[in-house]
Amino acid sequence: MEVISFVALAAGLIIGLGAVGACIGIGIMGSKYLESAARQPELMGELQTKMFLLAGLIDAAFIIGTGIALWFATANPFLGQLAAIAK
Repeated sequence: MEVISFVALAAGLIIGLGAVGACIGIGIMGSKYLESAARQPELMGELQTKMFLLAGLIDAAFIIGTGIALWFATANPFLGQLAAIAK
């Protein structure tokens, strides 16, 4: 039972810390985009394209982490090892 509780705790940490990291990263990137667009308005279109591309990559990393956490929560690979030890 400890393994199941630790997997639930780990899944929560993966999702929570991933969300916090993605939010902080997108916030910092957005502020730097606004600073650079204010300094050089002629580059705003090119910078906006790059910002949205990077925002998608940051969100993709968080979504992949969420998928892995949910995979561990539903199809736990550690339970097979636990059953082998119990025998």
